[in-house]
Amino acid sequence: MRLRALLDTDALGLRLLGGEDELDRTVRGVMTTDLRDPSRYLSGGELVLTGLAWRRDATDSEPFVRILTGAGVTALAAGEAELGRVPEDLVAACARHRLPLFAVNESVAFATITEHVVRQVSGERAGDLAAVVDRHRRMMTSGPAGGGPDVVLDLLGSDLDLRAWVLSPAGRLIAGSHLAEPGLPSGVCAALAGEHLAAVRTGRRGPHRVAVGGTTYSLFPVRSTVRGTAGAAGTTGTAGVRDVRETVLSDWLLAVEADAGDWPAERLDLLEGVTQLISVERDRRDAARTVRRRLAQEVLELVQTGAAPGEIAARLRVAAPVLLPGLGAAPHWQVVVARVEWDGGEIEGGPVAQSLLEEILVDPLSAGPEPSDRIAVAHTGDEAIALVPLPAVSSEHDGSEAGLHADTLLEAVRDPLSAGLDDDGRLTLGVSACVHSAEGLRGALEEARHARRVAAARPGRVCAAGHQELASHVLLLPFVPDDVRRAFTARLLDPLREYDRRHRAELIPTLEAFLDCDGSWTRCAARLHLHVNTLRYRVGRIEQLTSRDLSRLEDKLDFFLALRMS
Repeated sequence: MRLRALLDTDALGLRLLGGEDELDRTVRGVMTTDLRDPSRYLSGGELVLTGLAWRRDATDSEPFVRILTGAGVTALAAGEAELGRVPEDLVAACARHRLPLFAVNESVAFATITEHVVRQVSGERAGDLAAVVDRHRRMMTSGPAGGGPDVVLDLLGSDLDLRAWVLSPAGRLIAGSHLAEPGLPSGVCAALAGEHLAAVRTGRRGPHRVAVGGTTYSLFPVRSTVRGTAGAAGTTGTAGVRDVRETVLSDWLLAVEADAGDWPAERLDLLEGVTQLISVERDRRDAARTVRRRLAQEVLELVQTGAAPGEIAARLRVAAPVLLPGLGAAPHWQVVVARVEWDGGEIEGGPVAQSLLEEILVDPLSAGPEPSDRIAVAHTGDEAIALVPLPAVSSEHDGSEAGLHADTLLEAVRDPLSAGLDDDGRLTLGVSACVHSAEGLRGALEEARHARRVAAARPGRVCAAGHQELASHVLLLPFVPDDVRRAFTARLLDPLREYDRRHRAELIPTLEAFLDCDGSWTRCAARLHLHVNTLRYRVGRIEQLTSRDLSRLEDKLDFFLALRMS
């Protein structure tokens, strides 16, 4: 389509600020970004939509426009909602580089422009397949008549004979076509999500072709079109890499059971248009979560500022009908705290942790976006906090086994998320016990935070801990500085490790078994299949090498902690 056609569509709310002589340029696609350097996502011919979140001062406009023109962008459309107007420095930079510039009225959503351009461009390129895109657009409308992404995928199946699914980055099935029934096994979903995240982290352009279980799939990124979802203030230089880490764990993907390597350009363009239409549905879902996120933020602010329990209880009474409609009774609550941390510390991990919690806390057997509507998650800094309502437990139960358990919460998503975190990110998560009133909520929050610190002290990219693990010695370990931890364990255990290395004496396994048997000679000897005299010889050697006495409680405790921290 031509740029001139955009101005002729009043519903798009576009006003031309420069480039009158360039209105016959052709638009081949559309991209929404607030990245300071979006070049890795551009292929040329795009209309770029931006909310201007990348601009900190007037000097930022020139390099941004230079990057766009270097990538072959057709035109730039800047929203007026962020600054109230399009700054003159951006107008001047576009004029210097002969890049047509439009202003977008704040009343017009970027998703509206995206949908219009995708419909027009895909229709022109796909020829007879234009009707497919138009039917997709009509079926994606909100309200009772709309069908969401499932109907879009049904049309892919009926019109193009393609089996397709929409997956979350954690591998949860969001939607699938009836042609794709009975659906993908959870293991395949997790494997596809992991392959996709690994490909994104290495900078490969989609679609990504992978083989899982002898079947070939093509994976298409479904990126959010919401303004300001990337490009955090302060990103410079290598912003491309850092910006990928800001979104890699929150974007959906479209998995198609086909090898897209030999597809004609028209079909690839059509699938790209479908992913943009699905992203509109994703944005609608995120918008619907706004109320729940705000409720969580309000409750947590009251809890953290020491508000009276009555005030917190009143806010919870407001939240309960929203999160558990029709419940009737006041629910119990659990708190889950998560942190996403990247090496270098330049990226705020809270928004990503918030998005991940909203996916992870959904029942893994459920499908679609709706089940997550019963979870309220807030974020601040690198930390996200989830307020999870639970139906009130009947009087004959104490609720100790009710609710979420840290040891099972991350089982299904550990592998795909580890691929997205790669070798420079970590996800740690802590789960509180169930509480029955507003008075217990502050304690639950601190309990979940302590549990997360316990998880952070463990090795691995994805770790969780629950309230059951907060025994006194475990609770203290995360607060021991790393250098103190290393020095303490080296002083006690290095002599034994060196002796084992030279003599294969198995002193470390013997020590672990002796402590685990509470110092019982007979039980330990039986466990290790040793004569008691042999066991006494090994323990004596341990004491000789370390100058410790394993009959003393203090020395037993030191060895126990050293083994735990090693």
